[in-house]
Amino acid sequence: MDIQSLSTPERILLAEELWDSVRTKSDEIEVTPEQIELLESRLTALASDGDYGDTWENVKKRVIAG
Repeated sequence: MDIQSLSTPERILLAEELWDSVRTKSDEIEVTPEQIELLESRLTALASDGDYGDTWENVKKRVIAG
């Protein structure tokens, strides 16, 4: 299959189908101890910082305003 010959909407649909096929098998993805440690340290940092970021509406406004 020549992916470049597909239209942009067709490629987006293909990417969505690929993602969905992987997402349903997420229990098969091995998470290493290093990855777990990194995730735990990031969660700890987030909890101590308390800054959970911005709302989607505010982010969207900034992106659109460009």
